[in-house]
Amino acid sequence: MKRILFYLLIALPLFTTAQQKINIIPQPVSLQQNEGDFIIDNNTSLQYNPADKSLQDAANFFSSYINHISGIELPSNIHKSKFVEFRLSKTTEIGDEGYLLNVSPSSIIITANTRAGIIYGMQSVFQTLPAIRTNAVLQVPCMQVKDYPRFKWRGMHLDVCRHFFSPDFVKEYIDLLASYKMNVFHWHLTDDQGWRIEIKKYPKLTSVGAWRVDETSKIWGDRPQAVAGEPETYGGYYTQQQIKDIIQYAKERNVTIVPEIEMPGHSAAAIAAYPFLSCSQKPQLPMTGGNYKDVSSVLCVGNDSVFTFMENVLSEVINLFPSEYIHIGGDEVDKTSWKNCPKCQALKTKLGLKDEEELQSYFIKRIEKFIVSKHRKMIGWDEILEGGLAPEATVMSWRGESGGIAAAKMHHDVVMTPGTPLYFDHYQANPASEPLAIGGFNTLKMVYDYNPIPQQLQGGYEKYILGAQANLWTEYITTPEYVEYMVLPRMLALAEAVWTPLSEKNWDSFNERLQTQFKDFGQRSINYCKGNFRADIKPSIQNGKLFASLFSEIYQSEIYYTTNGETPTIQSEKYTAPVPIDSTLTLKAVIAVDGEIMSKMPAQQSFVMDKAVGKNVVYTNPVSPYYMADGPNSLTDGVRGTVNVGKYWHGFAGKDLIATIDLGQEENIHTISIGCLQHYRDWIMMPQWVKFEISDDGKNFTEVQTINNDIPQNEMTAIKEFTANFSARNARYIRVTAKALDGLPKGHPGEGQPAWIFADEIVVN
Repeated sequence: MKRILFYLLIALPLFTTAQQKINIIPQPVSLQQNEGDFIIDNNTSLQYNPADKSLQDAANFFSSYINHISGIELPSNIHKSKFVEFRLSKTTEIGDEGYLLNVSPSSIIITANTRAGIIYGMQSVFQTLPAIRTNAVLQVPCMQVKDYPRFKWRGMHLDVCRHFFSPDFVKEYIDLLASYKMNVFHWHLTDDQGWRIEIKKYPKLTSVGAWRVDETSKIWGDRPQAVAGEPETYGGYYTQQQIKDIIQYAKERNVTIVPEIEMPGHSAAAIAAYPFLSCSQKPQLPMTGGNYKDVSSVLCVGNDSVFTFMENVLSEVINLFPSEYIHIGGDEVDKTSWKNCPKCQALKTKLGLKDEEELQSYFIKRIEKFIVSKHRKMIGWDEILEGGLAPEATVMSWRGESGGIAAAKMHHDVVMTPGTPLYFDHYQANPASEPLAIGGFNTLKMVYDYNPIPQQLQGGYEKYILGAQANLWTEYITTPEYVEYMVLPRMLALAEAVWTPLSEKNWDSFNERLQTQFKDFGQRSINYCKGNFRADIKPSIQNGKLFASLFSEIYQSEIYYTTNGETPTIQSEKYTAPVPIDSTLTLKAVIAVDGEIMSKMPAQQSFVMDKAVGKNVVYTNPVSPYYMADGPNSLTDGVRGTVNVGKYWHGFAGKDLIATIDLGQEENIHTISIGCLQHYRDWIMMPQWVKFEISDDGKNFTEVQTINNDIPQNEMTAIKEFTANFSARNARYIRVTAKALDGLPKGHPGEGQPAWIFADEIVVN
């Protein structure tokens, strides 16, 4: 396997004599480029206080990189004509992780409050140098930089349970984080399909739980369950010595490793090793994939020996990892087994708990108490809010931002990791031309534009947002090369989103600086996504008229489009301004670079015109800020929703949809319809009924028809057009009311909880 050494710090080799442009990612707080260069050669020395071990370690880091790319040995604290100096000095304006970098023809001086700042200053220097062995002159452009991060938590996650990755590759992954000043590596070490950390007290966790029948050739959800006697050859685990080595490796690069030990759900691997951990206590084989039929995956909360077991596991984990935070998962707990377990029900009665959500809260709070007793902090996915949040818990918000907002308003620290746009196992370009992924669509631009502080957090609550993190789940990611492809270059966009002040962020600048990274990736044979070559088509309404705006993420690209159904070519209309949509048509668009069409197939969007297109929509209950589609008038943009949950749908959580449209003048109408989506697993259900009303004055409405839902509540995915047909009459105003379910239906994992309504287009003819 290709090895990326610790000095993987991306840069563009120098091939010209002209002064190079500085292309640092993430963009520093301030950077001034000056005339001239500092040349690193045999007349260069390193200067630092030798009594400070942290500076000595940092100097070794710098020296090793220079030696690797050039063979030059840099002596320390010996007089030379030029020097690189590292200074620790109290400088309040840059905080704990900031640095000042001053490069002149005779010196490079990095000043910081801590070793972390010194290392980050080095990273900025390294990004101006080659990252491969070279005989070229090592010249660093003269510059003055003041830099510090916007957020303290700048994280990347890696799931090694669904697919095991070697210790060497874990180090490579840490190298990538460190190169772009990311400082948290969230190491997902246990899950249903594999236990990856050696626990000396419980050896079966790895001798049994770390291995499974190899069904890698099959799609994750289609893998058959293991049969007794089949060889369990796929897997692996990390010894405690290997973990110590990786922790030290990360520490040298200012990366903190946060371990995750999943509980009380996602515990099938542990239960396969020790069946007493489940409610049924029945033996089971390690899972091969996503088939959960008759599999126990949840710890028995009513069995006190389970807590003893998990506390013993956590004790070994805490002794290994110096991280302030210990991640306990807490997500996607199927509480069915608790409902049917006499021990769990007895405990619920004994504690006076009203439901299984409070039983989960009891489990989480008890585990947190143990972690706090070890002088650490507990962090978990946002489901740990259910039933009541543990007193000192930190929340990682993945199901959108709502969990993080709720936790912040309860004065708890939060790390934002919403599936959109920070799940890097989702597609980043046109799925038709991409390697198979789990689904979703999170482009480079979506990641770059992300702001971890939601608009809803005002009045001081924003201080509870520690930062953000991207997650890489590996159900579909089986090789190191595929890991690289899915995180690059999106990780660089996130790095800038969490480091650089909002005022200094600029997409065009980032895209230009990114090109140097692409060249280096290619030279190193590092796998990466070259970009999303699918044009983005976005409807917009301006002064009651419908337009389509086209956008390309690709650097220095052009867009060509057609509206007659033909595939665009270089000879087609070139996009320069929003395209007016004044009839029913299909718009197709392609991206070109240097006169060559790069899109493997055109992006296309069909627009259907009716009397409501382009008209404003007023809602009685506000649309969820997480499902705004293309804006407040998405229900009248001429675009119909699909089974893609994250696009074109307006969402309402537990509230009726009540939408009023002003047609602008009286129109003769005979049909009104609205499309609704059901996506059972995402808690999106059809409304009970939809009522259609009309009015002349916008105050007094007359009902024309009510349509009841006929889609079964247990149907997983469906789109229904609720349509009212009536005798033609004149009206200016239309009101559509979709009645939300009183609660999710019996048997649903969220039984009794509020259901979502998703609506797409209101059509009036």
